Amino acid sequence: MKPNLTLKLLSVASASAISLSTPSLYAQDSTEDAQAIIATATDTADDTTKTDDAGDSARDDSKPEADSEEKKELKALTTTNSLRSEKLKAELAQQREEVERLKLEKQLLEQQTSIAELRQKLKDQEAKATYERNKIELEREATLAKLKADLHSQNYKSKQAEWNLKRGELEAEVKTLQAKETREAYIDSEPNYLENPLKDDGTLVISDRRIPFNGVVTSRTADFITSRLHFYNNQDPTKPIFIVIDDSPGGSVMAGYRILKAMEASEAPVHVVVKSFAASMAASITTLAEHSYAYPNAIILHHQISSTRFGRSNLTEQKEALENMQEWWKRLATPIANKMGISIDELVEQMYEADSQGDWVEFADKAIELKWVDHIVERIEETSTLVNPDKLPSKVEITSRINGMKETVDERGETCIILPRLNPKDVYFMHNPDHYYRLR
Repeated sequence: MKPNLTLKLLSVASASAISLSTPSLYAQDSTEDAQAIIATATDTADDTTKTDDAGDSARDDSKPEADSEEKKELKALTTTNSLRSEKLKAELAQQREEVERLKLEKQLLEQQTSIAELRQKLKDQEAKATYERNKIELEREATLAKLKADLHSQNYKSKQAEWNLKRGELEAEVKTLQAKETREAYIDSEPNYLENPLKDDGTLVISDRRIPFNGVVTSRTADFITSRLHFYNNQDPTKPIFIVIDDSPGGSVMAGYRILKAMEASEAPVHVVVKSFAASMAASITTLAEHSYAYPNAIILHHQISSTRFGRSNLTEQKEALENMQEWWKRLATPIANKMGISIDELVEQMYEADSQGDWVEFADKAIELKWVDHIVERIEETSTLVNPDKLPSKVEITSRINGMKETVDERGETCIILPRLNPKDVYFMHNPDHYYRLR
């Protein structure tokens, strides 16, 4: 056998082996190609062998030994190729089985994938259907809720309109009642402005040019009274002005003196009226007024100035304070004594003859004899009272508002009023036997 034949057979065998040794999904096609190549190689080898044998026989009949060896070698190669062919067939059968198995697995995988896709599709369809159902249900509920809300809103607006109408009716009724009550609180009359307010029958007629004077005389009291004296004078200097004292224990000398000087400066006549009690500074204002009146049972009290301000003073300070009080007493007592037609000493003497404490107290019908008051009246017409008093602040509230003091309770539980501080040269000229009024 020639070498080129051997090489061809080996090449074909090797190619077949390489082709069969690579498994893939296309193993069936590769196996068929390998079988065709092996068959072609075998046929080629046989043809070549035959051709070579014929050529050798023709060319060289003289070499029988060499031919015999080549035949043996060719036979050996043929046998080897046959074995290899059988082996390849066996391997090819295995590859076919593997291919079939892979095909089955591929089909199974495709079926499983199809089933999974189908299930997912069904699941998606079911979810979509559920979503659509829920959406429709929610839209329906939202529509019903809106309709209910609209109905409630309409009912509320209807009720609100009804309530507003009813409230309007009630408010109109209340305003009517209030207007009626307000109207009933006022009297259809005008204050009487008499040039001579004391009638022949002894009735005193007080107009609305009226100034209340109650409680302790303080700087605020003086401000209240003097400002109104000035106002009424500027309003009409011909009509009388009334200072009405219900109850006053007296108070600051400086404040009282301001009131006296404003009364003296008034162009309009000033009439002081005592209804209940006027003491100390209030009594001095009553006695020194150009025109004064009192109920018969009203009480007027005159006494000397006294003070409790010596607590922490040295002797020199006490002497100076005493001299200051004596000077104030001289200035106040002198015009009172002059009106009574006596001296200051006689006035003091008579005070202590009347009372051991020097508190000279007289009812107004006796005080008129001492010239402490000018007229005794049995009746007083308050023509300025044109508003129901229940609609006005109480007398206590008005007094507190005027003098700036309120009732309080001390550490022992006793009711009292704390007096405001005074100017260092001022003194309290007041009747305070029970120490209801106190200094801090």
